[in-house]
Amino acid sequence: MKIKVIILFVFTITFLNAQNDTIKLKEVIVSANRISLPISEDSKTISFISNAMIKSSPATNLSDLLQSVAGIDIRRRGTDGMQSDLYIRGGNFDQTLVLIDGVKMDDAQTGHHTMNAILSLDNIESIEIIKGPAARVYGQNAFAGAINIVTKKINDDSLNFKLGYGSFENKKVSIGIQEKFTDDASILAHIERQESDGYRVNSDFKNTSAFIKSQLKNYTLISSFNDRKFGAENFYTSNPNFKEYEETQNSLVALSSSYFASDLLIKPRVYWRRNQDIFLLKRDEPSFYRNLHISNKIGFETNIVYNSKLGKTGFGIDLSKVYLSSNNLGDRNRVMFNSFLEQRFDNLEKFDVTLGIAISSFSDFKTQFLPGLDLGYDINDNFKIFGNIGYTYRVPTYTDLYYSDPGNEGNSQLQPESAISEEIGIKYFAESFNFTMSLFNRNSSNLIDWTRNNTTEKWKAQNFSAVETKGFETSVNYIFKLANFNQRLDVSYNFIDDKIKDQNVVFTRYSLNSLKHQFTTSLNTQFLKILNQTISYRYVERTKGNSYNLIDAKVKAEINKLVFSLNANNILNANYIEVGLVPMPKGNVMFGIAYKVY
Repeated sequence: MKIKVIILFVFTITFLNAQNDTIKLKEVIVSANRISLPISEDSKTISFISNAMIKSSPATNLSDLLQSVAGIDIRRRGTDGMQSDLYIRGGNFDQTLVLIDGVKMDDAQTGHHTMNAILSLDNIESIEIIKGPAARVYGQNAFAGAINIVTKKINDDSLNFKLGYGSFENKKVSIGIQEKFTDDASILAHIERQESDGYRVNSDFKNTSAFIKSQLKNYTLISSFNDRKFGAENFYTSNPNFKEYEETQNSLVALSSSYFASDLLIKPRVYWRRNQDIFLLKRDEPSFYRNLHISNKIGFETNIVYNSKLGKTGFGIDLSKVYLSSNNLGDRNRVMFNSFLEQRFDNLEKFDVTLGIAISSFSDFKTQFLPGLDLGYDINDNFKIFGNIGYTYRVPTYTDLYYSDPGNEGNSQLQPESAISEEIGIKYFAESFNFTMSLFNRNSSNLIDWTRNNTTEKWKAQNFSAVETKGFETSVNYIFKLANFNQRLDVSYNFIDDKIKDQNVVFTRYSLNSLKHQFTTSLNTQFLKILNQTISYRYVERTKGNSYNLIDAKVKAEINKLVFSLNANNILNANYIEVGLVPMPKGNVMFGIAYKVY
């Protein structure tokens, strides 16, 4: 009943303000694709988070920010995104790809490390979220979707200091500097330190992160480093006598460039990604049980776009090698080669057609062909009908294949999981009002998960079944003027229904607890020049029946060079768990002050 009242309320606000003077929304170019297109012209469901939305959000980190997006399920263990697993439309954390400026951040050890490299929100310009099969463009890890983090643009000179203090002795400090020497040369550097005593026993943490971006003519170099040390109480076990502890380090260096020649664009890139994970089952007794995993990935890729009378042709190759050194998983290496080709025909009056195929080859698995098709029809300049279909798959991680401890057993005989995904939907883009709605379906085969038939058995990785995932998604974004200031309203709803075919297991660890119902809304308002406020609401009901309501808020005041902020999360003190046996914190706040020297 509560959720129905809230939905009615927000749509009433939208209707009552529909006649107000509005500000035209800029057309957003989605760079995550090899063929870059305005978001309104792409025949897929794509969500976009702008820099303005990031600044006004009550979220203090990327994991919390993504929670507000329809179809995105971030399952967190603790505060400030300490350890977060990323799911899109019911796919698990191994089936979702994260990119930073187009660099793939997948980890062959486990998808648990996908979010280890997340950047500070201060370093993010925008976020592009592709939902549905993206393997045709990015390869096997984009099984259920992909998220591309676009780093901050260097437009001017600035020096910024930030301090934060909040609940659970949460202390945060950062410094950022950027210099634009000429139109062709600039640099950005940012370092951040955060630590907390934790909101419950053994949940303390210490985080250090650094990010550098430099540009010289048509070359761009990005590098990042994240070091996290945290208590991991019941992250992986239910034994109250274990005081689990974990340390992760993640590093990235990527050099990219762009070359233009008439109708041809060539974008080469080389990159290196390193991840280190140390886990102790007993924090105060390291010798009792310790895992150490170090993975390195070195890669080269080139993307080419050619404009002709037929439309846009995109071609890409990606060659990489992964090295893993682990006391549990052994020493492993894997060579991966991906090739991509797609053709967009957009000169067919009101129709657009994009055909594509990817070829993925692994040194330890068979070569896979991943075709896809996007179709669109423009009813008018604002209204579009679209549909897409694609084949996608994922090879097992090294944890799936080889991990072993007293409660878990990998399976070296695992086969890749695969799926066919379809989607049909509509988009409406006007001057200040955006609306999208889509129906989607995914038929998965050989799904990989950790399963067991009773509580005394070990968890074992296996290809356990075929799963049909159906869903519905809609979102509304509306900007209107009130009291001579822009106000923004965002509303979204997502429904997912999973059906297991020929079920032969009783318990699964990660899959099949999707967001059956997910409703989110946020209202960003401003009535005074110096004051801006945002309130957001999220309702979640999972497949297994547990549900909860969350309300977050933010107030921000700008006075000359100073910015004061107050972020409040879980205002209603909801009791909820997103994954495993880890209860999430009740109401908590963070006070912040930022000073811009110049």
